[in-house]
Amino acid sequence: MKKLFAALGLTPIGSNASGAGRALNRGWNWCSRRWISRLLGKALLMKTTLLGLVFLLIATLAGAETPGPIPAPADVAEPPAEAERTASGLATKVIEAGEGRAHPSRTDLVKIDYTGWTTDGKMFDSSVTKGKPSTFRLDRVLPGMIEGVQLMVTGETRRLWIPEALANQGAKGKPAGTLVYEVKLIAIERSPTAPPPDVRSPPDEAEKMGSGLAYLKLKPGSGKHPSRRSSVTVNYSGWTTDGKLFDSSVPRGKPATFRVDQVIEGWTEGLQMMAEGEKARFWIPEPLAYKGERAPFGMLVFEIELLKVE
Repeated sequence: MKKLFAALGLTPIGSNASGAGRALNRGWNWCSRRWISRLLGKALLMKTTLLGLVFLLIATLAGAETPGPIPAPADVAEPPAEAERTASGLATKVIEAGEGRAHPSRTDLVKIDYTGWTTDGKMFDSSVTKGKPSTFRLDRVLPGMIEGVQLMVTGETRRLWIPEALANQGAKGKPAGTLVYEVKLIAIERSPTAPPPDVRSPPDEAEKMGSGLAYLKLKPGSGKHPSRRSSVTVNYSGWTTDGKLFDSSVPRGKPATFRVDQVIEGWTEGLQMMAEGEKARFWIPEPLAYKGERAPFGMLVFEIELLKVE
């Protein structure tokens, strides 16, 4: 008790005090014990209350309702008569029309919500129950999913009946037989390495230069223009006019830096037309490219983003 008093800054009356002093000491001790008990009791009550709140939160989270399986559609067992069928064996049915116009290509990134069932109505996967749409490059999923999603536009919901030959093809541990998916296409993002739709020739809106270079601004820039002797940092992708990608800084994840006058003539001319921050597409005729001296031959198409000018 003396140590506790000392810790609290209190000084009890000594045991060798007079009778009055001892009486006072006994009163002091009684009061001190009562005061300390009340103090400790309050601390214990606060701790108990806090623990109670923690246990209540844990119980609430544990008791939170987990989304159950999504019921299968009534036509899960087989596609209805009005379903569209493709030559591959895929059957599809539009559930809700979309507002978009463009269809994704195989190499595009797509964002979808989906639920999948086997034909006996058992759900085996769903982004909906996970509460998070799925984003992926389209050519990295089931062949039937690739074909089906390419039929869709943004905002559309479509049901797909994918035969086993276009699904898991008997792979061990995967859902077997025909698989039924309900897919909503939320967004399409063109892969930066996929050929542009006008890769074969420049469109009418492209600006044609006297040298034969054609130029289409895709995104405006607000910075300075480089000179021939400037050092520039760019991201780029290049295709031949049949849509074959032959070089790109994008998959490497590292932009290229070089002096403007140390690349092919079409680049030197085109880069000086750009402002820092701009993105543009160029159609470079062979005389301004590799002049037929080495591959790639013919007209080349480049998409260039000018990141920095020094």
